[in-house]
Amino acid sequence: MSEKKEKNGALSILGEIIENRKLIFDLAKNDFKTKFAGSYFGIIWAFVQPIITVLVYWFVFEKALNAGTQSTKAGIEIPYVLWLIAGLVPWFYFSEVLGAGTNALLEYNYLVKKVVFKISTLPVVKALSSIFVHLFFIAFMLILYSCYGYFPTWYSLQIIYYSFCMFVLCLGVTYATSAMVVFFRDLSQVIAIVLQVGIWMTPIMWNLDGMLAQGRISRPIEFILKANPMYYIVSGYRDTMMNQIWFWERPGITLYFWILTIVVFVLGATIFGKLQAHFADVM
Repeated sequence: MSEKKEKNGALSILGEIIENRKLIFDLAKNDFKTKFAGSYFGIIWAFVQPIITVLVYWFVFEKALNAGTQSTKAGIEIPYVLWLIAGLVPWFYFSEVLGAGTNALLEYNYLVKKVVFKISTLPVVKALSSIFVHLFFIAFMLILYSCYGYFPTWYSLQIIYYSFCMFVLCLGVTYATSAMVVFFRDLSQVIAIVLQVGIWMTPIMWNLDGMLAQGRISRPIEFILKANPMYYIVSGYRDTMMNQIWFWERPGITLYFWILTIVVFVLGATIFGKLQAHFADVM
């Protein structure tokens, strides 16, 4: 019987998500509203910090380091700020969800102790709460591209697909991290360090395709960098905004991403399910 429960861990969590979808959406809206409650400018801070980050990186790389234009994999020369923001927008969402989702059970510890509450919904609440800011930055990105003469096309609809990819990936990771952090509180600090390194390893600031074309990166390093699932998503945003390539035109890496993401989700759900019975005792 226990073996059967473990095998159905991911399916059980998916069932709970679907069953409690209205509650999840209501909690996500409330989480977003209360995140900055008490501060003078309220939810404006959710948008200010990422915008300042974009401006700082743009000034450092394009103005101070003279990054100029970037050559995409389709051979298009594009202003650095457009190339940069197409990578930063998905990264902002991923880092926000991973940080907030990891601490979801700790933040909502009063709900964890309630027997009737489905605590498996809490990581989903955090992932959905961050969607609101992500939608704003997608709109901001589209407007910025339009200002440079790159107007939305049918390819822009692909952002929905890549956002969904990232949502599922984030859920799988945060189910594991939110469960483990209850027993190992230092995991939050480890996650922060991983995110600091990850933004450079994805890569977002520097042009992997350009360096590969120049032969400045060896094949083993290329394989390691492309094994990062966020590489697929960041490249997908850039394919959508600049290269106009559909995701099904990259079948190999698309298949790899979904196999890895499903494995991560099942593993995360299994870890969450195994540790769930002990949460209330530890918190």
